[in-house]
Amino acid sequence: MIKVLICDDHVIVRQGLRQLLLEAGDIEVCAEAADGPAAVQRLRQGGIDVLLLDIALPGRDGLDVLRQLRDEWPRLPVLMLSTYPDRQYAVRSLKLGAAGYLNKSADSEQITTAVRRAAGGQRFITPAVAELLANALGGSADDDGKPLHELLSQREFQVFQQLAAGRSVGEIAQQLSLSSNTVSTYRARILEKTGTRNDVELALYAIRRGEGAVPAPGA
Repeated sequence: MIKVLICDDHVIVRQGLRQLLLEAGDIEVCAEAADGPAAVQRLRQGGIDVLLLDIALPGRDGLDVLRQLRDEWPRLPVLMLSTYPDRQYAVRSLKLGAAGYLNKSADSEQITTAVRRAAGGQRFITPAVAELLANALGGSADDDGKPLHELLSQREFQVFQQLAAGRSVGEIAQQLSLSSNTVSTYRARILEKTGTRNDVELALYAIRRGEGAVPAPGA
């Protein structure tokens, strides 16, 4: 079962999400919180696989809470929830390290899919948000018009494909029989050569160039 914590200051929203996720069968809402500090306190008790975090929280907003979570639990998947138009917060959320961004008007299938993908270490990005991210990125070719990823070595390109598919450094190291430090070095080179700043921007770069969502062999 995927253990979920819901952080939203509206009881009715938490109840609705709880019921929706209950019907999924493989997801359990094991805790709720009405604000950021309460969510952090519950996370410190352990046992949470995915956090659903509202942006419009009382006191510290969700993005501020997300910054703290990335420092304390860098591997915790956090799905941001919002009633605001995607263009206002989606890109900011993902660049801060969120595993995905969901509007509260999303249907049940979209929400459960997002939770499952996040729990599996993958990002959840809707087509609309992907377009926003793509528009937010800078150039994607060198001075000669050559796609930047063509500057990668063969091994760098292999790592690039795995990162674009949402694989972690540890997973890539195991898949390619490399050390985690070596993969991290390749990742740094890839970010520099493609002009991207993090894995989210790299994934969107890959999607724009038709190199995204490349599964690991045997996956």
